Amino acid sequence: MDEKKFKFDVDNLKTDFAIENMPLSDIDINNLKAYSDNKITINEMIEQLKEGEIKL
Repeated sequence: MDEKKFKFDVDNLKTDFAIENMPLSDIDINNLKAYSDNKITINEMIEQLKEGEIKL
């Protein structure tokens, strides 16, 4: 994975989510990175996000 491109994409996502008043946590970013590296599936990422929401 190209780390520079990933950082650029994350910075753009943070901006987009901030506009919607939805900040990205480090856990969210790590999940996105794992997904982009094909270490987890979209379904696994969604499930982890759901679990995070329940804990709030």
